[in-house]
Amino acid sequence: MNERIWFSDFKYKNRGLLVKKTGAHIPFAWKTLHDVFSWFAFYFFAQSWRIGRRISGYKRPTIAFFPDKPRPWYFIWPVMHVAGAKIISDTSKADIVFQFDDATVTHNAIPITRPGAVLVNFECNDISKSLIADVFARAAGYDLGVDPTSYTGAMVEKSELNGAHDGRIIVGPMNAPIADKNYQKLIDNEIPGGLVEDLRTCIVGGEPTIVYRKRRLLERRFMNENEEVILDRIDKVFSTEELDIIRRFAAGINLDWGGVDVLRDKASGKIHIVDANKTDMGPPIALPIGGKLRATRRMAKGFANAFSHKKM
Repeated sequence: MNERIWFSDFKYKNRGLLVKKTGAHIPFAWKTLHDVFSWFAFYFFAQSWRIGRRISGYKRPTIAFFPDKPRPWYFIWPVMHVAGAKIISDTSKADIVFQFDDATVTHNAIPITRPGAVLVNFECNDISKSLIADVFARAAGYDLGVDPTSYTGAMVEKSELNGAHDGRIIVGPMNAPIADKNYQKLIDNEIPGGLVEDLRTCIVGGEPTIVYRKRRLLERRFMNENEEVILDRIDKVFSTEELDIIRRFAAGINLDWGGVDVLRDKASGKIHIVDANKTDMGPPIALPIGGKLRATRRMAKGFANAFSHKKM
């Protein structure tokens, strides 16, 4: 893979890095340096997988990305190397063609592809919070979204945009909702220890494949700063009926590959899908290196089975 200069993806702003594509802001802190070191340790293993596939002479399926190419911090990057895929630039010659675009709403026409090529995520063109709430309600049979002008009680106000991490709790009803904001029920996902737990579920071929228990401080519930991350078994975390909800949701937004954020309400025990991402980053920095490697291998097996004639 010919890497472009990664620094061009970022811009210094407000004592941190601004991700140009999504608008996400990463503040500078000592913890950031630790996170960078942890990421490079995993990057080393991913590179070794990549080199190992080349040395072995494994006949690799080819994959092309359009309109952008993933950087190494996106989960698809290590997964495709473990699965043995080879990146090429020409979509007309690739076995797999993957729409890779961080934008919340995309309008990318399908490029020229060869007969029989597998297309990934080309029908997943909208991951706005309002659509997520609507599709979830149809998949689950109960609501997440609320009308902020009539809803009484605590609710979450968040940007429609992907990766903003700007959620805040407000009390409804309110007179004037803010444009480009979405309003959802506040899901009580608190666990012992003053933490909240998100169940980050990764999708391959529309199928829930792995799940992380991402735990963060209650007062920082909307920040992407995990105190602990545990890789768990998908069938241990979710019931058969809940897995069907996740499958129906993925089908509803045409998500072939990506991640969904699932919250379990403490009182009712019901799950709620509150976010989706078709260019999932990962594995999470706070996950120990052994968990990162297991998660990547499981996703690589799912990738090969779903998108490639090569099985693992």
